[in-house]
Amino acid sequence: MARDDNRGGNRRNQRDETPEFADRLVAINRVSKTVKGGKRFGFAALVVVGDQKGRVGFGKGKAKEVPEAIRKATEQAKRQMIRVQLREGRTLHHDMHGRHGAGKVIMRTAPEGTGIIAGGPMRAVFEMLGVKDVVSKSVGSQNPYNMIRATLDGLRKEQSPRSVAQRRGKKVADILPKRDDNVESSAQVAEEA
Repeated sequence: MARDDNRGGNRRNQRDETPEFADRLVAINRVSKTVKGGKRFGFAALVVVGDQKGRVGFGKGKAKEVPEAIRKATEQAKRQMIRVQLREGRTLHHDMHGRHGAGKVIMRTAPEGTGIIAGGPMRAVFEMLGVKDVVSKSVGSQNPYNMIRATLDGLRKEQSPRSVAQRRGKKVADILPKRDDNVESSAQVAEEA
């Protein structure tokens, strides 16, 4: 009787074929526990993972060795990823604020060529998300855990014009502000004169 070797391992193979994620180590913290014989050291790692196409997540892991802590953090980050809609695949749709505890962040859209203007942990989130142009500022807590949580809180609030139009039962053109091309062209004519 022939045995089917694919049975049971099929799901695992499908999971491994998921798109490859990039990860960024944000912080590593050495902690010690004092015991009778001296001190026992452990490590806590904070990792941000993303596919650089609109999905990002963060995780934290603790272990006796650094590589094991990073592996645990990466696994946790992959399990709790969020999807964020990007405008033109490079920036945010609108300005937003995020908050977690004492950590507050402000994120603003930026014209093409601006780059990522953000501090440490926020920069890691934007790079893993695939944002190319953004201006951001963190106010309050400098704790990397709170800064990342505040950034993700703000990103969860983002809404694309398509989703807003669908919710209101309107067209995308009705939602977006109208650009007056006549005013721009007349301003150019006035400059040339």
